[in-house]
Amino acid sequence: METLRTALQPLRPITNNLPTPIRDLGVSIIGDTCYKTLILDLNPTDSECLKLAISKGLGIGIIGASSIVKVPQIIKLLQSQSSSGISFLSYLLETSSYLISLAYNVRKGFPFSTYGETALILGQNVIITILVLNYSGRASIAALFVAALATSVVTLFNGGILDMQTLSYLQMGAGLLGVASKVPQIAAIYQEGGTGQLSAFTVFNYLAGSLSRIFTTLQEVDDKLILYGFVAGFALNLVLAAQMVYYWNAPSAKARGKMKEAVPVSATGSTGQSSGVSTATPKSKGPSTRRRG
Repeated sequence: METLRTALQPLRPITNNLPTPIRDLGVSIIGDTCYKTLILDLNPTDSECLKLAISKGLGIGIIGASSIVKVPQIIKLLQSQSSSGISFLSYLLETSSYLISLAYNVRKGFPFSTYGETALILGQNVIITILVLNYSGRASIAALFVAALATSVVTLFNGGILDMQTLSYLQMGAGLLGVASKVPQIAAIYQEGGTGQLSAFTVFNYLAGSLSRIFTTLQEVDDKLILYGFVAGFALNLVLAAQMVYYWNAPSAKARGKMKEAVPVSATGSTGQSSGVSTATPKSKGPSTRRRG
């Protein structure tokens, strides 16, 4: 690391004369002390500041990726007009978990870089849930879902309605909901023998994001409830990713049904038509009634 520090020193005139907006942004992200150490002094030997910078970078990267993480899933649903392979229960549980976690993090005052993706994914989950209900012929339930969601938002974010102690208990439950939300999806894939309309980009992005969140939580958030939730979520995301790989080229249940319904065509074609030879039985002559004489 000392060699790296020496190699970076010629860049100090540049880092010490960065535009004010960039400097202010850097300070707001990693703080005055670590900004001076890592940017002004170009000293990567400070392990604490280095880990903080990595954590912040991962957090910002996760938030950026989460803004589009489920867009491919939404596009697949819109294009196929089918909810095959997607579990409504899974999205309902995950949306509930994310809403509680978002309220908990906001009211606790944790850094936005440690939970920002929760808000972005929550919005995308709502869209996907409504689409799944609509394409499965349950539009009335979709309206009920939106109404319940609005009521929950008002309740969870209002300290006058829900105190922090109760919200902490709900956060414990949210961790369990987050874990449980993966189980119906895993079961749906297993039962259908394929991933249907499930987006590979979404699954693998979730896997990478949950692993990164374990690191950022350890570095920036001293809250075991949140940490255990990310650890459990990573384990089940790993199962989903493994299923995605295993069933990568497997036909959907609908396609398999069509294959079973298809009747194999005989090599000789329809009976009595392809050969051009008549199969009619010639009429036999009956006994003659003519008198011989």
